[in-house]
Amino acid sequence: MKRIIIPLVLFSFLVLEGVALELLPISLAKSDLVIVPHWVFVFLLFLAIFYDRENTYFSVLYGLLFGLLIDIVYTGVLGVYMFSYALVIYIIHGLTKMLHANFFVSLLLGMIGLILCEVIINAIYTVVGISDMIWKDYLIYRMAPTVIANILFLAALYPIMFKKLSSWRNEQLSTNTTF
Repeated sequence: MKRIIIPLVLFSFLVLEGVALELLPISLAKSDLVIVPHWVFVFLLFLAIFYDRENTYFSVLYGLLFGLLIDIVYTGVLGVYMFSYALVIYIIHGLTKMLHANFFVSLLLGMIGLILCEVIINAIYTVVGISDMIWKDYLIYRMAPTVIANILFLAALYPIMFKKLSSWRNEQLSTNTTF
């Protein structure tokens, strides 16, 4: 039963991403700013930082799986979120080996991860021809609000998640577990 908790949390965030924009004030929702909730990605960051050990890559596997689900449910192009989430989570997983897991490192890695993810997604959409927004407007109207909103979500979720994920790691992952 305990092993199903992480996929259930990820699935809950996947569903809640669809209604997240309804929670914004009307003045912010009707403005030119585009805020994209990356709540699944934020939780994957927490998994990479606090749950995975050096030789386990559960966060990358969940990134592939739930990135594909995001592509199926919310986008028209399969593989964009799957690729970007898995690649960025893999990079973050590598960076966690060099840094101690605390609040400020989580914020820094979250910001790096969100920026990388947004750049990769926009680059792929630009190459495919879905997005034609110039990079200056993209940075001002989409990337900055998206990163700020998701960093606030990360900061709000941090006190709950770092203790839970650390305890789940100690309970569920033995020293022999590899993936």
